[in-house]
Formats: sequence, C-alpha cells, structure tokens
Amino acid sequence: MRMQHGTQEPSGWIRRWSHLLPAGGTVLDVACGAGRHMRWLARLGHAVTGVDRDPDALGAAAAFGRAVQADIENGPWPFAGQAFDGVVVTNYLWRPLWPTLLGALAPDGVLLYETFAEGQAAIGKPSRPEFLLRHGELLQLCRELRIVAYEDGFLDAPPRLVQRIAAVRTGPADGRARHRLQIESAIPE
Repeated sequence: MRMQHGTQEPSGWIRRWSHLLPAGGTVLDVACGAGRHMRWLARLGHAVTGVDRDPDALGAAAAFGRAVQADIENGPWPFAGQAFDGVVVTNYLWRPLWPTLLGALAPDGVLLYETFAEGQAAIGKPSRPEFLLRHGELLQLCRELRIVAYEDGFLDAPPRLVQRIAAVRTGPADGRARHRLQIESAIPE
C-alpha cells in the first residue's frame, strides 16, 4: 500500500531550520499534501497555510491550519498580494513558480526548500529533468537572499539525491544579522 503524500514525518531539514522562522509567524507550505509540515509548524505556534491541488490530501491538512486547493502550475496564484514570514517547499519543483515563491516572502521571511537533484534518475523517481534541480541551482535562485545553510548530496533513507536551502530575505542593513546555526545530532531523514 502506497503512503499518501504528506503523511510521513516532517523532513529533518525543515525540523532543523524551522527555528529561523519568526516566532508566531505566518508560514506557507507549498504542495503541502496531507500537511506533515503544517502539523510540525502549527505545533511550533505558527499560523500555517497549505496549498495543494489534491482535495483529499487537503482534507487531512486542514486539521493543522488553512488549506487552500489550487493548481498553482496551471491556475492563478491564490495568494496574490500576500506575504508570509516563511515559505516551506519539499519534494516539489515547478521552475516558473520561483519568482512568485520569492515574492511571497515578507521582509525577514525564511525560505526552507528541499527537493530532488540531478542524478536522482539513476536511483529512482522522480527521474524527469524538469523535476530535478541542476547542480547549484538553489544557490543561484536564492542569490538575493541570505543563505544560512545549503546542502547538495545523497541521503540514505530512502535513497535520494537532494538539494536543500535555508535562506532569509534580509535588507541591506541586516549585514550583521545573526541567524543561529542549530546543530542537532542524528536528525532522522
């Protein structure tokens, strides 16, 4: 039996870097599935909104915050004019959406992003290039943000190649801002 998208434990990357989100801030979970990250972030005290095209998955996600059904690849962006203190994206890549995602970050907003990278096709799904980040692509896409953490490599369980980033929209006066590097031992993936 296949597990419904979004019902597994929250990503270790999201758990590790969620402390960067402003306390009690608004967070958007893109392609949220059944709300695994919404659940985590709501427990931390954030006002969470999730967006997904799957109404069944959103039924579960609605228990953790506002759940919005939308086809963000083919329809209008449902959050036009809104800014969030955090944007979370895992296991999802739609390149035309990048300017919109970055534009949805409020000042001092945090982007937590993790998805599959080039080379994944040799391991399993997804295998199509349009769903795999090219080497260093996240760094390039986030060049206007302050990069707090970035990884590009292999994870064992389940086996996959990923890129992931934690980045903050800072202003010119924030050159000396301190973003705590939280090191946790053995965060399961």
